Amino acid sequence: MTQRLFTPVLIAASLILMIGFALRAAFGLFQIPIAEEFGWLRAEFSMAIAIQNLAWGVGQPLFGAIAEKFGDRKAIVLGVVCYAVGLFFTAYATTPEQMQWLEVLVGFGIAGLGFGVILAIVGRAASPENRSMAMGIATAAGSAGQIVGPLMVAQLLDFMSWQDVFVTLSILVFSALLFLPFLRAGAPASKAELEEAMSTVIWRAMKDPSYSMIFIGFFSCGFQLGFVTAHFPAFITEACAAIAPDSLAASLGIDSTATLGAAAIAIIGAANIAGTIAAGALGKRYSKKYLLSSIYAARVVISAWFILTPMTVTTVVIFSLVMGSLWLATVPLTSGLVAHIYGLRYMGTLYGIVFFSHQLGSFMGVWLGGSLYDQFGGYDIVWWVGIGVGVLSAVVHLPIREAPWQPKAMTA
Repeated sequence: MTQRLFTPVLIAASLILMIGFALRAAFGLFQIPIAEEFGWLRAEFSMAIAIQNLAWGVGQPLFGAIAEKFGDRKAIVLGVVCYAVGLFFTAYATTPEQMQWLEVLVGFGIAGLGFGVILAIVGRAASPENRSMAMGIATAAGSAGQIVGPLMVAQLLDFMSWQDVFVTLSILVFSALLFLPFLRAGAPASKAELEEAMSTVIWRAMKDPSYSMIFIGFFSCGFQLGFVTAHFPAFITEACAAIAPDSLAASLGIDSTATLGAAAIAIIGAANIAGTIAAGALGKRYSKKYLLSSIYAARVVISAWFILTPMTVTTVVIFSLVMGSLWLATVPLTSGLVAHIYGLRYMGTLYGIVFFSHQLGSFMGVWLGGSLYDQFGGYDIVWWVGIGVGVLSAVVHLPIREAPWQPKAMTA
């Protein structure tokens, strides 16, 4: 009998991811209001976002372990509380240091509602034939949140102070709790997997070269995404001193470089939805490691083409469409690869550790982009660093042993 793809678990998990990512994606909109009120340098608020990314990475394996030790729902509730408290007190921060420390709480909150916890639930609830596709759909829901969140916050900022918007978001995050009753996953793993201790499985994974290669490979994904998210609009604004009034710009409603930067991020987000679902579907039929290698190679090609080609509206749109289709396509494949090789029992923790590499890369992409820009007056060096780490990721996935472990059941 064919198992259903769209289940209450998948729908509820997708909505939780959408809420978590919608609020996080809107942080860039606060940069100008906060700078205007306090006179902060752009680097100070950027550092807060970079710290948020790093805290998210540190928190992901911790929340994965909490979910597997004490239950998924408790981990999500703790994540909601951290998220809400961090957002609420951010409204009252008056120094860069206060805001940067509060972003640690926000980062932990994102981890509690993030991929490590939620995709583990989706993976356990889905049938083997639907697992890759279900993870792709859940990841796409997070991408949809990245489109909805900034639009919602932009509307709120039109008639609220930025402080009131943060308080409002701290209340909205509690809506994720409405979906907890639907998170009724099936059996978490086989009997043999259940008999193995978490420390045993994690230690064996740490000694496995394949796990190390997955960890290393995910770094460039975070680096590229962090850099583009934080710096691409500014890069476009500075590189395109003027936009020729062509038909493409007119059809997209683009009349300034600032509008082009916003449109580029929106195009990336829209293409990302299709890309993650397609990656989930392909992961059901083809080798995940080769798909991942191909995605990183494609990112290298489109990035090199973009940086070597004179920038126009057309090149920006092409880059945004292609990069967007590859944006989070790595997530269902990487999480699916971890589940396939190491089993479902401790998938949340094992994927969370791998995801730390992603967030370390994200931190480096955001921070290095600003630092090298200040030193050299441009972003070219950072683009080439991103291309270099992309090549590394494309190569490092190829030797991975894509075969399930056979857990050794504990003997009496």
